[in-house]
Amino acid sequence: MRHESVFDELKEECGVFGVVSHPEAAQLTYYGLHALQHRGQESAGIVTTDGYSFRHHRQMGLVNEAFNGEILERIAGPTAIGHVRYSTTGDSMLTNAQPLIFQSAAIGQLALATNGNLVNSERLKRELEMQGSIFQTTSDTEVIAHLIAKSRKPTLEEKVKEALAQLKGAYALLILTNDALFVAQDPHGLRPLSMGLLGDSYVFSSETCAFDVVGAEFVRAVEPGELLVLDGKGMRSVRFAEPARRAVCSFEYIYFARPDSDIDGINVHLARKRLGKQLFQEAPAEADVVTGVPDSSTSAAIGFAEAAGIPYELGLIKNRYVGRTFIQPSQSLREQGVKMKLSAVRKVVQGKRVVMIDDSIVRGTTSRHIVNLLREAGAEEVHVRISSPPVKFPCFYGIDTADRKQLIAADHSVEEIREMIGADSLAFLSPKGMIEAVGRSDSHPLRGHCLACFDGNYPTETEAESVLEGQAR
Repeated sequence: MRHESVFDELKEECGVFGVVSHPEAAQLTYYGLHALQHRGQESAGIVTTDGYSFRHHRQMGLVNEAFNGEILERIAGPTAIGHVRYSTTGDSMLTNAQPLIFQSAAIGQLALATNGNLVNSERLKRELEMQGSIFQTTSDTEVIAHLIAKSRKPTLEEKVKEALAQLKGAYALLILTNDALFVAQDPHGLRPLSMGLLGDSYVFSSETCAFDVVGAEFVRAVEPGELLVLDGKGMRSVRFAEPARRAVCSFEYIYFARPDSDIDGINVHLARKRLGKQLFQEAPAEADVVTGVPDSSTSAAIGFAEAAGIPYELGLIKNRYVGRTFIQPSQSLREQGVKMKLSAVRKVVQGKRVVMIDDSIVRGTTSRHIVNLLREAGAEEVHVRISSPPVKFPCFYGIDTADRKQLIAADHSVEEIREMIGADSLAFLSPKGMIEAVGRSDSHPLRGHCLACFDGNYPTETEAESVLEGQAR
């Protein structure tokens, strides 16, 4: 059972990392996963191969809790894939920790690590079970392994292509065998996945920030609908699907990705600064100081402050030594839990008109608590500005949003939300302004973004069971 976080923010997804033909592949994967830790803190795992057999270690908790030098030495091998997980489907338990490992007469050993979520996994799982498949986990990633094993295509590459063609949803996927590594990106490119080079070794990562950590050079992004095959013959690119309308998750730029990562050549920190500047253009405020909710809103707050000509200050400080989740003994202590994780700097905000920048409002409870923190610290006015449009619809592609009934913007106007969180004023960034600020507008104002959580227009079909599951979460 997953414990409820003290914050009601959007939850991170997962992160994948892989290294091919390097003598320290396990160690590099460890450092790569450490750089991707922000994408998932529930479990971490690494699988390696020496060309004959797998070695692996998976554990609940953070990367540095799961691994040490002795473990990395034990699982050493020249090719490795790794995963950090936040569960959006399936329970938070070790059997669901990735990479998942399978073995069958048809495909031999197989390990899978994926970031994203399949919207047709329940239907596929039922069909596979009717054909005799027995599932060992509750993760939708296991569906992919069964599809590969059930395929009657003559080669593993063709089996993988046939399996991928049946999937709907978001996935950045690494598939490891003793002979090859397969790397795939869904046809819409919903989740980021990049390729780098470290000497003669190929490296793959959910975010480019991990390349910097291991010393790899960015080469390019894996293309939507592309399958890369790396084996004894080298690397080759094939297609399992034609690229569909590009729809990268908007929240990669707004919230999820690390500021030092680049997505499609756009630096995340600079994109967030532009979001803040655009937010000021759309919703200026008369104030004395600008602050951001750490850490994801810091860049947008700096951009807002620069555009407004108002000083940016660290008005809110995050306590980094509180656990990943704070379990409250009673609901009455929830606000105290927020205070344990976040503090207002009284000397900065006291007697000031404060603009508080945040990246999103989900249920509104955290926003209300933070506004109260600032007022208790002596802020005369609190003007809340959000560097994304209102979140009105659930996500089925790997973000653990609340069901629509709990999304405050689904049933309340901006003015109603302002009253509920206790702010003096409140404004959200427009979808058009968000796209222009990120810098992906090019020839079409909506090119390249998934806006489903803002407008309900999902880039893929959402099958009935997935929709119902999302409404019930």
